[in-house]
Amino acid sequence: LSVVGSGPMAHVLLLKASICTAGYMPATSQPALVARASAPVRMFDVGGAWDSYSAALDTQPLLTKSLTACVLLSGADCTAQAIEREADAGIDLARVLRFAVFGLVLQAPWNHFYYLLLDGAIPPTPDPVSPTNLAKVGIDQFVQAPVFTAIIFIFLGALEGQDKQAIERKLSVDWWPTMKANWRLWIPATAVNIGLVPPPLRVLYINVVFFFWAIYLSLQANRAPTEKTSNE
Repeated sequence: LSVVGSGPMAHVLLLKASICTAGYMPATSQPALVARASAPVRMFDVGGAWDSYSAALDTQPLLTKSLTACVLLSGADCTAQAIEREADAGIDLARVLRFAVFGLVLQAPWNHFYYLLLDGAIPPTPDPVSPTNLAKVGIDQFVQAPVFTAIIFIFLGALEGQDKQAIERKLSVDWWPTMKANWRLWIPATAVNIGLVPPPLRVLYINVVFFFWAIYLSLQANRAPTEKTSNE
């Protein structure tokens, strides 16, 4: 850079040119930017979370499965309410609580002990499509599932404060359609669970699938009386 002349004006021009070419930045702002650039970016550690969850399954299996089901099933009912409610309607927190309690004290404990019993009586096989595993799917879906589905309707009806006659009517109207829907979802899901999922993770797998099934159950369990009558 050549500057014609000398004196104060030449020094000013030279200083301006240096600022433009070097990207001058005031010294007072430099430390803050350097600190911001060097600060670590915190991201959710998926691997660490999974390791912690697996450790909890090892040390407190029933509690871990129950809390997981509590969270997932309350979320499923919130989703069901979002599907069925009017735009300006709020969330029925009592209904969400009923499904949270259902997951905590019934769904997860039932499946925890049921699979311990099933795998204890009929040990898993390495072949996912073995006759043994197919028999276990049949036991699950045609012995266990009909009983458990009836218990679900009784349990949720009792939590809602329904009397015996209302619960019996609910079972007579909705149990069979629910079972047919159950088999469409749960026969393949159970085949995957028994054939491919490691035993310690089976209830977790069920909890995840049950999130979507619980949306259907919530819609079924909370249908208006006029809809029940029209579907009889």
